Amino acid sequence: MATHTFWRGYLKLSLVTCPVTMRPATSESDRVRFHVLNAKTGNRIISRYVDAETGKPVDEDDEVKGYPIDEGGKHVVLEDEEIEAVALESTHTIDIDMFVPADSVSWVYYDQPHYLLPSDPVGEEAFAVIREAMASTKTVGISRLVLYRRERAVLLEPRGKGIVVWTLRYGDEVRPEKDYFDKIDGGKVEPDSMKLVKELIDKKTVPWAPDMVSDPVQEKLLDIISAKKKKRKRPAKAKAKPEAEEKPSNVINIMDALRKSVASEKKGKSR
Repeated sequence: MATHTFWRGYLKLSLVTCPVTMRPATSESDRVRFHVLNAKTGNRIISRYVDAETGKPVDEDDEVKGYPIDEGGKHVVLEDEEIEAVALESTHTIDIDMFVPADSVSWVYYDQPHYLLPSDPVGEEAFAVIREAMASTKTVGISRLVLYRRERAVLLEPRGKGIVVWTLRYGDEVRPEKDYFDKIDGGKVEPDSMKLVKELIDKKTVPWAPDMVSDPVQEKLLDIISAKKKKRKRPAKAKAKPEAEEKPSNVINIMDALRKSVASEKKGKSR
């Protein structure tokens, strides 16, 4: 089911402009959420900002933003007007600044996906030509936009009849993979081992389906909630699987393990 429009504005490339709407590509609205209650009264508990030193509640008008400048608790206070002065002039236009090869942006920069679509028939032609031009040149657009009360870099990716807008993580949020992977000893891969692992992969390869990422914990919680609503007996707790008594040795013959794995897969398929 389509989600509601949460952003409305314009897609702009040089002199080409078209009205568009944006909708979140993902949703957590169906997740099981809990309220924190007072066990004695059953009433909800609300959170409030309090002064860290006095413990007294702080009025909303007295809340300001401060940047810490030392470990002693000193801050530089910034007024809302100062913060707004460095923000984008327009919060309702996706002005594509540049294009980059589609395969040049590492997956680790991708944050949240959104669906972008034309908001009226008049703008569909302009929308389509921008989308198809990116698809044919295998490029993605880079722009900036205010979303979720924060200015963000965004990436525009053509997808079918629409465009996916990804918010991008900032450079200082991404840790270089070489800082971690370069420490790994590559090791020598034996051809026989590679052949057996490829055989295992081939036997375990299946078509992708969304139910592969279903949440069993969510389903069990809903069963418990349903039982409590109907005042039925709580579903029996699943028995934990007994731990294997035999612990694996630190020294493993990889070829023996792979042969046993392949043999096990063949038996499973034959059943």
